[in-house]
Amino acid sequence: MKPTIVLVHGAFAESASWGGVLGALVSAGHPVIAASNPLRNLDADAASIGDLIRTIEGPVVLVGHAYGGAVITNVPPDAGDLIALVYVAGFAPDPGESCISLIGRFPGSTLRDALRAVPRGDGTTDLLIYHERFHEQFCGDVPDDVGERMAVTQRPVTREAVSAPSGERPLWRELPSWFVMGEQDRTIPAELHRFMADRAAAQGTVEIPGASHAVAVSQPEATAKLILEAARQSMATRQSTN
Repeated sequence: MKPTIVLVHGAFAESASWGGVLGALVSAGHPVIAASNPLRNLDADAASIGDLIRTIEGPVVLVGHAYGGAVITNVPPDAGDLIALVYVAGFAPDPGESCISLIGRFPGSTLRDALRAVPRGDGTTDLLIYHERFHEQFCGDVPDDVGERMAVTQRPVTREAVSAPSGERPLWRELPSWFVMGEQDRTIPAELHRFMADRAAAQGTVEIPGASHAVAVSQPEATAKLILEAARQSMATRQSTN
């Protein structure tokens, strides 16, 4: 049985952001689900993905972009037959770390200055990237028309979600992980990506020269290749130990 690949988008994006990688994953015979990440609350968002995984039979590879990386890190370990994690320009926090605290750990992120806050009636605050800053900040290596479409369709994340401390049982400490990152990521600096990958003892790390934070959009072939490699290696390891 081929593992199901569950794709979890991050802040300022949507499920359709995985469109470029889907063809390669499906062509390789994998069931694929591009999950809708609520972007409201880290614990609740992780629980939501966990609930989805509980409906899946067989092994699962979890893939997270940006804040989606923090979400997959916090998915309950018993949610299903989880075999691998892939961080696509994604956060891999340790217990107590938040996305906001991590981007301050190394120089290079310009995200804070690009954010627009929108207070909500429920007491939370939505964060969006200013329209005029979106292309440069988020996806500088995609064509202008694609960047414009991504800016218009961006989904907000709450400040509370990206400020929330990660839980006490990060999945990357229990499962093999792979990382793909953009050298020109203005949201999560490459130095931070390398730090998180090293800390997780990543099975594979791909750094793409000139690539932005939106690597799944601008570099779908490289992204899909790493996801497929993670699935293949994880299944081979499982079969060799059974």
